[in-house]
Amino acid sequence: MKIEFLVTHSGGFHADELLSSVVLTQLFPAAKLIRTRDAEWIAPAAGRIIYDVGGRYEPENTIFDHHQRGAPVREDGRPYSSFGLIWKHYGADYLAAAGVPEAHVARVHAAFDKKFVLPVDLVDNGALDPSVAGELAGLTLPALLETLKPPFDAKGADATDQAFHSALAIARRFVEAGIAVQDAKLRAEAMVLDAIVAAGDNKVLELPMGMPFRPAIVKAKAEHLLFVVHPRDNDWCVTGIRRGDEGFELRADLPLEWAGLSGGDLERASGVAGASFCHKGRFIAAAATREAALELARIAVAAVAAE
Repeated sequence: MKIEFLVTHSGGFHADELLSSVVLTQLFPAAKLIRTRDAEWIAPAAGRIIYDVGGRYEPENTIFDHHQRGAPVREDGRPYSSFGLIWKHYGADYLAAAGVPEAHVARVHAAFDKKFVLPVDLVDNGALDPSVAGELAGLTLPALLETLKPPFDAKGADATDQAFHSALAIARRFVEAGIAVQDAKLRAEAMVLDAIVAAGDNKVLELPMGMPFRPAIVKAKAEHLLFVVHPRDNDWCVTGIRRGDEGFELRADLPLEWAGLSGGDLERASGVAGASFCHKGRFIAAAATREAALELARIAVAAVAAE
């Protein structure tokens, strides 16, 4: 069926229909986006997708609302917004159209749903209060997108529609970037898993470049690893490995006597020529060469063993 119209509600806009529009306008670029509450437009009809309005959830009739009684929920009982419903039904097609490898589509779809879509759904339904973010509440994505609404005294009947389309371009970049992050994590995973095999029993993991490494380390159950070494633009880096997804506690810290030192001070404290910097938090250090970075890591491992 050819989609000619994408229909959502008029008036003030929120993150869920904005982000839904990102997905749908990418998949159906020739379709006209209609913002209205006209009963004739929000009734199911051939050639249109209706979302965040209409009072029904009927995928077979391409209508995706979540405001009605008996609105759809996820398997765990948490509610969908229109974004979650559109992602559920059209997200895989969107990823394929965006160039995500077929082998990655299912995992990227699930990861993006968990990390990006679900929070928008929960906030839109009042199931998650942004105030849990404390002083950052106003900087959550739903809050930032709503700041793009026109002021109350904006002149012109189409001020809100113009603001919606301007906000749509910004929302599109967030979706594209979020998906790119998830796809990149899968590409990194394969490289890290290979490096873990190559490392064997070594407690230091060497990577060919900086990349997300913790998920693959957890997946491989490589509990013996303590530090990661990899090149940067002009030097080499020694990094600790966080114990959990949240927080900053590491499996092992760099030596206390290195904390906050740089240049000659760090060289003297560590005994490693080419050591250039150690963060005061002891989670990262840098060196001029691969050899120096590996030596810093070796000393750090020995210091942990001696504790």
